[in-house]
Amino acid sequence: MSSVYKINKGINKPIEFKGLKAQYIAYLATGLIALLILFAALYIIGVNMFICLALIAILGTTLFMWVYRMSDTYGQHGLLKKLATRSLPDFIKGTSRELFLNLLKR
Repeated sequence: MSSVYKINKGINKPIEFKGLKAQYIAYLATGLIALLILFAALYIIGVNMFICLALIAILGTTLFMWVYRMSDTYGQHGLLKKLATRSLPDFIKGTSRELFLNLLKR
């Protein structure tokens, strides 16, 4: 008997949710959880609720704008590549030829 299988056309594509790609979904979720904890802490401390809501609304809007801008600018792997280039040395200083001579022996 022959079976009919559906083809998954999303193979090898990054996860995308409302325009956010890959790790930016996690960044946004982490930021929203942090804002929720901040709101709870401010409310428990006794800050006026309208001030709490205004502050969280401003910070939430900023968070969304920042994450979407990063997602559009760097894409799926671009931010990780940018962070990796920071760890590259500007130059390599060699004071002897020992390393290169040992490479030829192997």
